[in-house]
Parts: sequence; structure tokens; C-alpha cells
Amino acid sequence: MRFGFVLSEIGQGLRRNVSMVVSIILVTFLSLTFVGTAGLLQAQIGQMKNYWYDRAQVAIYLCTETSPGDACPQGEASADVKSTVEASLKDEALAAFVDKFYFEDHQAAFDKFQEQFAGNSVAKYVKAEQLNETFWVKVKDPEKSAVIVESFTGVAGVEEVRDQRSYLDQIFNILNAASIAAVGIASIMLASSVLLISTTIRLSAFSRRREIGIMRLVGASNFYIQLPFILEGVVAATVGSLLAGGAVIAIVQFFVQGYLATSMPLTSFVGLEDALLLAPALLVAGVVLAAIASGFAIRRYLKI
Repeated sequence: MRFGFVLSEIGQGLRRNVSMVVSIILVTFLSLTFVGTAGLLQAQIGQMKNYWYDRAQVAIYLCTETSPGDACPQGEASADVKSTVEASLKDEALAAFVDKFYFEDHQAAFDKFQEQFAGNSVAKYVKAEQLNETFWVKVKDPEKSAVIVESFTGVAGVEEVRDQRSYLDQIFNILNAASIAAVGIASIMLASSVLLISTTIRLSAFSRRREIGIMRLVGASNFYIQLPFILEGVVAATVGSLLAGGAVIAIVQFFVQGYLATSMPLTSFVGLEDALLLAPALLVAGVVLAAIASGFAIRRYLKI
């Protein structure tokens, strides 16, 4: 009997405040979708770091005829310079750090440049001798690539030594900033959702103030009076949370795996299993926030 009464009260409350309930569903859906997207982005950043850092190389750029004079006062690197760099890479001192390396001459660098910038007008004005001859070094432990950088920085005939991870760090910093921005927007929207739930519950309680007064007169406990109102907020937030979980799964299934993974097959992306782990967390977060907001709002109203 009591359970049926609680259900009927929940139904009445939802019907009386349809517009507010729809607003709660939409705000909860959007805010938790942002939270889920930010979570996926962080997971993606972690996967990309592990994937690309292991493949990052150290580039030893040799001097060319067009290199800056302060870095390369002797002009283009001679055959002796190339032999010295190669011998150093094979030396026992660096053998513990070097996994493998290969040499890229002017023509190979030019061919790669033309392939990368095919169709771009800049490719017409670049000549092979303008591009650096390069030793590409694969390090056994990417965390120790600084050893290679320090060993060849300042060596005669070497224009620059660059750890490719420095380029990756710039990309990951941008992605982290985007993730933080998404979390910030989601936090504001979640706060709006909590306020909206509180307002809706108070309006629902006000519209049923006579019923509440009668329930108090017949000796109903505070918990029995509060429960229908709390569940109203929970039901609305649950719908929004389920929609957010579905949106996160759809993003991974159709956009990440359906489009990005096929467009960029050499990159590791988050999978459906990551989305399936995140969706229940979004549901729990939505339900808990709604229960807390609803409970706080109805308690304050009943004290007035």
C-alpha cells in the first residue's frame, strides 16, 4: 500500500512539472555527456602517449649549405662527420641506449617531403640539398632519449638534435587543455542541473503543500514524506544519465571506431570497452547528484 502510494505521488509530481522534468533530463544529459567526453579524451591521451612515445625517435640533423652560420660555421657536414656520428652510435657507450638507427640522405628526405606536401605549392620551391641529412635513432627506453640528445648536441657538423617527444608533448598539452575545458563546462552544467533539480522539487512540494500538511497530521514520518520528492529528481536524472551513457557509447562506436580508427589506422584509439566502463559511472554520478540535490531541497522546504 505504501509502495503504491509512493509511486502514485512520483507520477503526479512528474506530470505536474513536465517542463521542469524535461529541463532536468536535458541538462543532466548534456553535462554528463561532457563529463564522459572528457573522460574518453583523457583515456585517449593516455593511449596515444603510450603508443607514440614508444615509437618516437631522436633526429640528429646534419648541417646543410643553407644552415645558420652560428650552428654550422663549416657549412655542409662532410663524409668524416657522418662517419663520426655513425661510429658514435655504434660505440659501446651508447649501445645500451640505442635500439637501432638509419641514415636518411638528401634525396630520401626530399622524396619524403614531396610525399608529405604533395599538392602544396611549397613543394615546388624546395630542393633536395636544402633538406637536412639525418640520423634517425630509435631508443630502447624513450625516457632516456636525453642521453642521445646530450651526446650529439654541439658536435661539429650537427645542426640540431631533436627528440620527437617534444613535438608530441605540444600536441598532448593542447589535448589536455581541451579536456580541462570540457570538464570545466561540464562542472558548470552539473551545478546548473543540481540547482534545477532543487528548484523543481521545491515547486513540486509547494504545489502539494496541502497533502504534505495532511500527511503530517496523520503522523507520517519525514522520510515517508520526503521519499516521493527525492525519487522524482532521481527518476528525471536517471533518464538524462542513461541518455548520456548512450551518447558516449555512440560517439565511440560510430565516430571514434567507425571514422577515426579507419581514417588513421596507425593510431591507437579508445574502444567500446572503455565506453562501456564509463557509462555506468555516469549513471551512478547522475543518480547520486540528483538524490543529494532533491533530499537537500525537500528537507529545507519542510523546515520552513
